[in-house]
Amino acid sequence: MDIYKPIVETINEMVSDIPGWSPEDQLYTLYLLGITTAKLGGDILEIGSWCGRSSTVLALAAKNSGIGKIHCVDLFPSLDDWFENQDGTYSFKVRIGERIYGGYSNQTVWKEPYEQQIIPMYERYGSNLQAIFQNTVERKGFSKIITDYKGTTYEFASEYNGKLRLAFIDGDHGYRAVCEDIQIVEKCLQPGGWIVFDDAFSVYEGVNQAIIDKIISSGRYELAGQFTRKCFGARRKNND
Repeated sequence: MDIYKPIVETINEMVSDIPGWSPEDQLYTLYLLGITTAKLGGDILEIGSWCGRSSTVLALAAKNSGIGKIHCVDLFPSLDDWFENQDGTYSFKVRIGERIYGGYSNQTVWKEPYEQQIIPMYERYGSNLQAIFQNTVERKGFSKIITDYKGTTYEFASEYNGKLRLAFIDGDHGYRAVCEDIQIVEKCLQPGGWIVFDDAFSVYEGVNQAIIDKIISSGRYELAGQFTRKCFGARRKNND
């Protein structure tokens, strides 16, 4: 690591060839939280990883602080898993073993971003999203830090016995799904640990209301606030 090189510049260079929508200010926020929570010990959880853009930034924070692993949970839908709804929006269904899991069922993906951003990504990098993610992790040198998990947050948590210092929630944006993710994360999140949300208080009412109901109004968090245009975070109280 070049200590004289601005970390923002390092982050931008690292993610320049990774598809995704996480903006510079949000990535920098995640990096800083990954660094500043290192004293707590424990791991970092990311729910919704796509091609690994924010995953690698969290891994960089873990690497530079020398603490923790990054657990990335996603359904990793392949191109063939997506389908068009009657209203012209898109959702997906993924088969894992004998079970089928739906994604973006309540808060669906609009036609324009699907056709202009999602389809081109598959066309350029391949139809297997998990393979794209794993390739990103290997290329960036984080194979020993990042572990990907294809499945739901509930299934991951049922197998995870560690503690979290930071959780970044960017999965299904429906109200019920976000509330469930919060509930599961809270079982592993240490006092003083941070929970952070993508697409908060932007255009996703399900995300907004879940944050209001389960974070802001819960009394279990402090220092809650909007860090960037679409990134919200809060720290779990030490006496919770």
